[in-house]
Amino acid sequence: MSLKKNVVANFLGQGWTALMGLAFIPVYIGYMGIEAWGLVGFMSMLQAWLTLLDMGLTPTLSREMTRFQAGAGSTQSMRDLLRSLEVIYGCIAVTVMGLIWLASPWIAANWLSASQLSGQSMAQAIAIMGLVLAARMVEQIYRGAIHGLQQQVWLNGAQSILATLRWAGVICVLAWISPSVEAFFLWQGFVSVLSVFVLSRKTYSCLPPAARRARFDIDAVMGIRSFAGGIAATTFLALLLTQVDKLLLSKLVTLEEFGYYTLAGTVASVLYFFTSPMVTAVAPRLTELVTRSEPAALVDTYQRASQVLAAVLVPAALVIAAYAEPLLYAWSGDPALSRQVAPLLVLLSLGTLCNCFMHIPYMLQLAHGWTGFALRMNIVAVAFIVPAVWLVVPSYGAIGAAWVWLILNAGYVLIGIHFMHRRLLHGEKWRWYLEAIFKPLSVAAVAVLALRRLVDLPHDRVWMALVLAMILTVVMVAVLWSVPASRKFIQHQLKSLQGKESNV
Repeated sequence: MSLKKNVVANFLGQGWTALMGLAFIPVYIGYMGIEAWGLVGFMSMLQAWLTLLDMGLTPTLSREMTRFQAGAGSTQSMRDLLRSLEVIYGCIAVTVMGLIWLASPWIAANWLSASQLSGQSMAQAIAIMGLVLAARMVEQIYRGAIHGLQQQVWLNGAQSILATLRWAGVICVLAWISPSVEAFFLWQGFVSVLSVFVLSRKTYSCLPPAARRARFDIDAVMGIRSFAGGIAATTFLALLLTQVDKLLLSKLVTLEEFGYYTLAGTVASVLYFFTSPMVTAVAPRLTELVTRSEPAALVDTYQRASQVLAAVLVPAALVIAAYAEPLLYAWSGDPALSRQVAPLLVLLSLGTLCNCFMHIPYMLQLAHGWTGFALRMNIVAVAFIVPAVWLVVPSYGAIGAAWVWLILNAGYVLIGIHFMHRRLLHGEKWRWYLEAIFKPLSVAAVAVLALRRLVDLPHDRVWMALVLAMILTVVMVAVLWSVPASRKFIQHQLKSLQGKESNV
């Protein structure tokens, strides 16, 4: 499967998944209330923390599957490794489900603070979360395997269907069965279990047959322990960096305020849906080029991917930040909600943009099997963020945590890249800064500021949404043309179209 097809498939599939995850949030809040959405945010935070239990195994499995595609390893070894991780994950998932069920009354009574939801309702919803989280943990192992096998077109099609079922289907449950947070989580659990079944069947169908049935093999697990251990340590620190704000907020502020922060974070996370398709497609390619020792192609792929990703990310992030309140109003139709969430969204979207800039460089590190740098960098960052959040949240609340998020990720871009390029792709640092950061940011900033002065937004929500879409399009086109890699891609596509027309 070509890199271009994987990128296009990832953008379409994950874009649809993002749309499904965002489009109906105002409907959910309308049925269940903002406190219930705070519980959904609490579940998302728990899901992120539970990736610690992954111990680096899923990205390692993805890497091993990619290496298998490139000619390393045997079919039998891959099947045994997959079966071994299934056994490990199954045991972990059952344990997680039981522990969350046992802890649900205490969490509802002693950790979360709600004024509208009853303690019993929260406890029941949290208990059901255990099933959802356990199933989603198991989903990840099959997604990782399918990514590594580069069956990304199929995966995106399947995930689009499952996302529609997950996020649009639950509206039928809320409207016709019960408008409760418990019903919401029960539906999520059902779709997650269905996803496990579908993804597992596909994973095994992609692997060639072996001489014997797959079995648990401790040697297969031990063979990847070094790389997985580095990933696990990095993941732990990354979780502290990305989730400690939410963990402290869930305890230190009301569930309502936590719901606002969760909503802002959900909208800002749309940037990850621009990032993930590119990263998902590029990561196996970088690993393949490192495995085959093709340095020229590696540099070209790294720089082009970084530039194209920035050309797509920067316009979206700056438009979100510049038009946060009208964007939220056009989406939700709730002026009060928009005013509460907008200041948080400005900071979280800019911080998330900086975080997304680092994804391609991180994939380059993993392709080289170099996990130590990210580990050391994250240790320094944790030493900053934990005390910073602990100090500012009691005094400033959610907005303080948002500022810490922005400052932290800006530091990653300004400092982390400098040290990474001292070892990997030496001499490519300034080209990366110029063409993947400075050019798209400067062009997008000028375009956004000009459009804010020239274009007045209408009051009608539908027209407001259309004008905002037009503004995003103009800024996106300007940035795409200013960045060398995206401009060359557009020119190539235009020449191809002209060639086809001349042949007709």
